[in-house]
This record gives sequence, C-alpha cells and structure tokens, in this order.
Amino acid sequence: MTRFPVPDESDLPEDVREHIEAETERSGFTPNVMSAMAYRPAQYRAFFDYYDALVEEGALEREEVEMIIVAVSGANDCLYCVVAHGALCRIYAQDPHLAEQLATNHRTANVSEAHRAMCDLAVKLTEAPATVEEEDLERLREHGFSDEAIWDVGAVAGLFNLSNRMAHLADMRPNEEFYQLGRDQD
Repeated sequence: MTRFPVPDESDLPEDVREHIEAETERSGFTPNVMSAMAYRPAQYRAFFDYYDALVEEGALEREEVEMIIVAVSGANDCLYCVVAHGALCRIYAQDPHLAEQLATNHRTANVSEAHRAMCDLAVKLTEAPATVEEEDLERLREHGFSDEAIWDVGAVAGLFNLSNRMAHLADMRPNEEFYQLGRDQD
C-alpha cells in the first residue's frame, strides 16, 4: 500500500494481530491486503468477518466464490484482487488457466453455462446494478442455483466491489507469492 501507512503489527489490537498471524502461518506469507486493511482495525474486523462468512458459511462452492471475485475484479481493473484471488481460483478450480480467462472476459472463459450465468450476474451488479432484473435471477435458478446461492453471488460481488475500490484507493500491490500459486497443475 503506497498511499496510507501500513501499521506496525506490534501496534495492532491483539485480535487483529492474531488473525494476521494465523493467516501468515497457514499460507506462509502475510497477504498485503491484511496489512493494508489493518490501518483501520474496526473495518479490518468487519471486512474479514464478512469474507469469512461468505467462504465458510455460504451456499457457493469455494471455487465459485473465487470465480466471482476474479470476474468482478477484472471488470474493475483491480490488479491486487485479480492476482491474489486469481491464485485462489486456480487452486480451488484446479485449473491453471481459468483466472486469466475470467479476469479478461468471463463470457469467453472455459466455464460451464451455469458458471457463466453466475459471473454474468456478478459483473452486471458491478457494471450496471440498476439493470438487474428478475430474469437474471431466474436464469441462475434454471441452472440449479438456490435463492441463497443467488444471494451469495450478489454478496460476493458487492464485497469485492468494495475491496477493489479500497485496493485502488490505497494502491495495494499483490504479494509476489500469489503470481505462481496454482500454476503447477498442468
């Protein structure tokens, strides 16, 4: 993050510091978004609580969550989230090529019609939210998505529209580690 100070970890509230330490231990490095969002600890807690609820208790598979994040982040030209969540998309989808396809143009990505419809709604919520209509939801229902899953498509898109905008504001840069994650699957 170049536009705001990155707080020293020792100055952070204990719960925020412990959350960052747990992720660092799990992944082997500290994702830059965590250090950046820690600038405002109350917002850090809210952001990661919501993110955790979406990935741990949501109606979508983890690969679907990451596909949405990458498609939305591509539409928003968010380098941080395309690279970081592109790595997670590659890992959870077990496809080393999918993230770039989704970020560039989800409509031509090598995905199922159901996943294309899912990304269509997420990107429509990103680019023209007032144009979302019942037929957009019905299309997902026809592909087997429950109302809870459709809600979660919107929730993931909404959270990452926020995340993308904060990444742009703060000039967050992706960790080098993210660039290679999930590419050894050929």
